[in-house]
Amino acid sequence: MLKAVILIGGPQKGTRFRPLSFEVPKPLFPVAGVPMIQHHIEACTKVPCMKEILLVGFYQPTEALSRFLASAQQEFKIPIRYLQEYAALGTGGGIYHFRDQILSGGPEAFFVLNADVCSEFPLPEMLAFQQQHSDPHSFVILGTTANRKQSLNYGCIVANTDTSEVLHYVEKPSTFVSEIINCGIYLFTPVIFQHIGQVFQRSQQERLLEESANGWQRAEVIRLEQDVFTALAGRGQLRVYKTDGFWSQIKSAGSAIYASRLYLSQYRESHPERLAQNSPEGPTIRGNVYIHPTAVIDRTAVLGPNVSIGKGVTVGAGVRVRESIILHGASLQDHTCVLNSIVGWDSTIGRWARVEGTPSDPNPNDPYAKMDSETLFRDGRLTPSITILGCNVTIPAEVVILNSIVLPHKELSRSFKNQIIL
Repeated sequence: MLKAVILIGGPQKGTRFRPLSFEVPKPLFPVAGVPMIQHHIEACTKVPCMKEILLVGFYQPTEALSRFLASAQQEFKIPIRYLQEYAALGTGGGIYHFRDQILSGGPEAFFVLNADVCSEFPLPEMLAFQQQHSDPHSFVILGTTANRKQSLNYGCIVANTDTSEVLHYVEKPSTFVSEIINCGIYLFTPVIFQHIGQVFQRSQQERLLEESANGWQRAEVIRLEQDVFTALAGRGQLRVYKTDGFWSQIKSAGSAIYASRLYLSQYRESHPERLAQNSPEGPTIRGNVYIHPTAVIDRTAVLGPNVSIGKGVTVGAGVRVRESIILHGASLQDHTCVLNSIVGWDSTIGRWARVEGTPSDPNPNDPYAKMDSETLFRDGRLTPSITILGCNVTIPAEVVILNSIVLPHKELSRSFKNQIIL
């Protein structure tokens, strides 16, 4: 029997995702029409012998989260529970804290997935890979190839090319180490808790020595990457399974649009019913588009590629939407144009207005390029990026909003470009 653990973080994480994370916990933000972690849950339920899925994080168990868990349990017919940490315990501390819950029922192995990645999730392949290397106590990290410059933003893995054994692991190195990077998706056996336990013991002893120096740093905060993998590398217990499938981090709001594109193109195989089709009485669809069944869309609108339209959205005549996410309850009045933007819940865009951002996509000519985690400002200026309207923003008719971030509950009266509107 197997289990899966999804690490969902907490409210003081996901800051690069503001203003969108004000309204909904980041793991529930819709990507390609469904909450971000539904993609993880669906992938886990496709693994044979999967008995339970645990979410670990330090969000308060809100109504939105409870509702999501209840509907996901019904849809996927599998127990899904949320385990709330009392504080941010790090990627290793959280699973160590709840080790009894994870090990109850005696799973032979369990997956650990970070919530803020989008992936094909080749979980059955990782399982087969672990069994084929016939070492029942080895752990598997999912890896992918990045280009040299971008690899410095990730955990880098040096592996033996024949045995796939991890020889060396460095989190965000300052100089080039390897182009194989950690995808934040792991397959562990219960033995991992012995290794995390050793780290825990060590850090408790160190704390006794320097109790006065920084009392706030809890011994329970354990990072899988820096504290556990770095120590396990080169000891024959850690292997890397390299995937050629799609993978991206979802750190900033801009990367949610890119992740949406990756998932929408996967829908062609996995969920063709989720993709909108052209029909004589419907809008013009170009490329992959997701439209919630409750949305009302004028037949003269043109949508796509890479558009997802949420619950209860209304789209007027002659509207053009491309490379964007329109969240539930938003209203796009006649002849608006929305490009490379995220339109927040219950926002309204007046007629003939234009809302446009600058895509921050990876270089399409480099097969190994990843999303750059752009800083918000560069040289004292706002970096051109996706335009984001927070929830309940009103854009008047005939204005242009370009490369801007508008915080929730704002009523604008004119055009803006390259600004954060507070």
